[in-house]
Amino acid sequence: AERLQSGVSWYCLFKQYYTDLGRYIQYYPTLKRAWEQLKSFLQQRCPRMIASLKEGATEVELNDIEAQIGCKLPDDYRCSYRIHNGQKLVIPGLMGSMSLSNHYRSEVLLDVETAAGGFQQRKGMRRCLPLTFCFHTGLSQYMALEPAEGRRMFESFYPCPDQTAQDPSAIDMFITGSCFLEWFTAYVNNVVTGEYPIIRDQIFRYVHDKGCVATTGDITVSVSTSFLPELSSVHPPHFFFTYRIRIEMSSSASPEAACQLDSRYWKITTSDGNVEEVQGPGVVGEFPVMTPGKVHEYASCTTFSTPSEYMEGHYTFHRLGNGNESQKASTSYPHRFDDHDDDFCDGDGDDFGDLRGINMAALEGAWCPRHI
Repeated sequence: AERLQSGVSWYCLFKQYYTDLGRYIQYYPTLKRAWEQLKSFLQQRCPRMIASLKEGATEVELNDIEAQIGCKLPDDYRCSYRIHNGQKLVIPGLMGSMSLSNHYRSEVLLDVETAAGGFQQRKGMRRCLPLTFCFHTGLSQYMALEPAEGRRMFESFYPCPDQTAQDPSAIDMFITGSCFLEWFTAYVNNVVTGEYPIIRDQIFRYVHDKGCVATTGDITVSVSTSFLPELSSVHPPHFFFTYRIRIEMSSSASPEAACQLDSRYWKITTSDGNVEEVQGPGVVGEFPVMTPGKVHEYASCTTFSTPSEYMEGHYTFHRLGNGNESQKASTSYPHRFDDHDDDFCDGDGDDFGDLRGINMAALEGAWCPRHI
């Protein structure tokens, strides 16, 4: 289309593109494809986000930013920002949302000028460039532009103050990617493949593990979880998760299959081998009635202090046509459950390594080539 509009040959057009973007040939096809897939998805599912995307930055603008911050930007970052210079500072954010009863997070993909304004030179965060920002929590993901203070070059992370250290500048990390290309394309893949649900025209970063589904008779139970770094810490170990549970009765079930949830039972095995059993009535104070095609979902949250725990258990229902007939829907998950409030959360991401942080990609269920 551009060739026909410009009236030049394909060869001349290619030369123009190569002169402008040839330094990024290693990254351009992957990032261009990711951006096109993301925009196509957003156009169908979250159309108002399309208007928030900014046109690409120029080479001159990116060079000026490097001069301003005194650091080189990685080529994969520059390449992506040549395609789209981040997002306008609006809600919802392109990089995902999360909502609880009294907590809301939505991360904007920062344009390079705004990111440069937040470039860090303070102790504990030296040479770190913000990638995202949330207006409500102040949360940002950062990219290390140099291998300083225990960080590896170009890895992305959520900073987390070490509350046990005497030095107030001591920072732990929840690592989200090894480089910009991996960080961005992994997120886009989760969005366009439906890994993240779209709720109220926003991308919610709940991860659904395909192994966390169980069907008994006409009832199917599935689980998705999300780690909240802004409410968590490495030192002391305090990991905050929110989760969603979906209970569904098959639409092909007979009307006589209608039932009501009575109770739940969980067996929790901690990473150090301790076993705990929990049972009680209902779920978060509710006793949902299930009829053919009916879906019951609920969300809550919990915290835990160990890297991984494993939970298995079941819900017990009774048929509404016969109050004495009960049926157990059993399942098991590598998740953590808190018996005080019927909460459990994802226990993946159990690698601490050299205590630099926890790999968020593992915690959120995304593939990452290097587990910290």
